[in-house]
Amino acid sequence: MVAFQITNWDSAYENGGNIAGSAEIISQWPTDAAQYRKQAKGTLDVSYGPQERAKYDLFIPDGAPKGLFVFVHGGYWQSTDKSMWSHYAKGAVEAGFAVLVPGYELCPNVTIDQITHMVAQAINHAAQNIAGPIILTGHSAGGHIVAELATTQTYLEKQVSARLTHIIPISGLFDLRPFLNTKLNDAMRLTGESAETSSPALKSPLPHIRLTAWVGSNERSEFLRQNALIANIWHGLGIVTEAVEEPDKHHFNVIDGLLDKNSALLRTALA
Repeated sequence: MVAFQITNWDSAYENGGNIAGSAEIISQWPTDAAQYRKQAKGTLDVSYGPQERAKYDLFIPDGAPKGLFVFVHGGYWQSTDKSMWSHYAKGAVEAGFAVLVPGYELCPNVTIDQITHMVAQAINHAAQNIAGPIILTGHSAGGHIVAELATTQTYLEKQVSARLTHIIPISGLFDLRPFLNTKLNDAMRLTGESAETSSPALKSPLPHIRLTAWVGSNERSEFLRQNALIANIWHGLGIVTEAVEEPDKHHFNVIDGLLDKNSALLRTALA
């Protein structure tokens, strides 16, 4: 047995400073997203609520959509914008799905729970016009949000949650209590109570869903632990789960599978 203890929580959840070339990868996202929006079919900046960021982009395939595929962006609930992530709709659109990329307000202007509620509102709104199954995926903080929406305490409308089939959080965060020990919490403003009530690992999943928790094998150990955690706990609560560690992927390129309908990530998500 090997005993270990985390003493530097900020380092444990720090991605950019621990991944070579991460700044260059992130700086390319807005350009790739803008190029994709120029050639994609769909509607941009659909308003779903009164807040400034309560808008979503909906990308449409050729022909009738097979269902609704949702991608929720990350940024530790306090950075980035939906406009940086449009190109990650590409693979699912080419596979025949309508893809929803919701925007949301950021901490500290709102709480994490309010962000989760906003994303649910966006999905409820888009689902009115797109029939068929609903698949939820999200990256990092977005992975947390989609897992929250797959619990029995979901903010999704009943008729919408009933259409959920598969939840694929990518590099997700499911127990928020460790963030009480980080500088990230200056903006997140979690308390002991809210960290527990906003942790999907401490809740029951909807009984009809399937969960695939996906992470890169080269990610920080806390992301690997959190990925295994949600699959383990929810499996013990009776749903079909799988924990995948994609070889040779880190936090900023593990989502690249969303660009290609034939990737292992999308083939798994859409199976």
